[in-house]
Amino acid sequence: DLALESNPSDHPRASTIFLSKSQTDVREKRKSNHINHVSPGQLTKKYSSCSTIFIDDSTVSQPNLRSTIKCVTLAIFYHIKNRDSDRSLDIFDEKSHPLTREEVPDDYYKHDPDHKHIYRFVRTLFSAAQLTAECAIVTLVYLERLLTYAEIDICPSNWKRIVLGAILLASKVWDDQAVWNVDYCQILKDITVEDMNEMERHFLELLQFNINVPASVYAKYYFDLRSLADDNNLSFLLEPLSKERAQKLEAISRLCEDKYKDLSKAAMRRSFSADNLVGMRRSTAILS
Repeated sequence: DLALESNPSDHPRASTIFLSKSQTDVREKRKSNHINHVSPGQLTKKYSSCSTIFIDDSTVSQPNLRSTIKCVTLAIFYHIKNRDSDRSLDIFDEKSHPLTREEVPDDYYKHDPDHKHIYRFVRTLFSAAQLTAECAIVTLVYLERLLTYAEIDICPSNWKRIVLGAILLASKVWDDQAVWNVDYCQILKDITVEDMNEMERHFLELLQFNINVPASVYAKYYFDLRSLADDNNLSFLLEPLSKERAQKLEAISRLCEDKYKDLSKAAMRRSFSADNLVGMRRSTAILS
């Protein structure tokens, strides 16, 4: 139970690993700006006023795809940059199992990929396979679960195959229309189906076949990704709240409010019926 509560991919109260790893850089950046008296520059963030309300189009139930992928790849970047060690497994090593026919350099394990490189890799997969933003969040959950369960690190030598394995699994578990392994071979044309199958099998075994993602864990990762975006000036696109969208939000809120009222009334009726039943049994017992 203690191990479960300390694992962020299983327990909603445990802090996500990526947010913890990013804080080192955030604190250093703020400290450097303070010491060097660096101005934050012109404020580009929009703020609501009495006449205008700004909202973004990303919610926990319907995240914005582009912004979510940017945040997830930034989380992966911090995992690699601030890793504790270089523990890995052969099945994820790009030298042993290359994704392309291009020769892997001998010093491939020394150079950390930048955020743009990771983003392009993930964006290509999501675009070609037509995956959803929710799938990106589940991908990050599986990635952190793998690192915790298998006690390995994501590093320059294995990050592509680990990310690919997490995306492959998340797309099958989360999306209604799963992408088959052979479909990924059409995207990454130099990888074989046998290699994909073997990697998926190892990934599942290392996860101990725990592919369940509770709603509370999913929500925690979504909001921690938004915190990561704020810390790195990676803002979500804000737009003025239009009259039509305000009316739509009001209608949705009213519908949810009526739904919860009905649930509350039903619960009260059940409670009242249970109290009456207990009272009748007591009366029968006394008369007996």
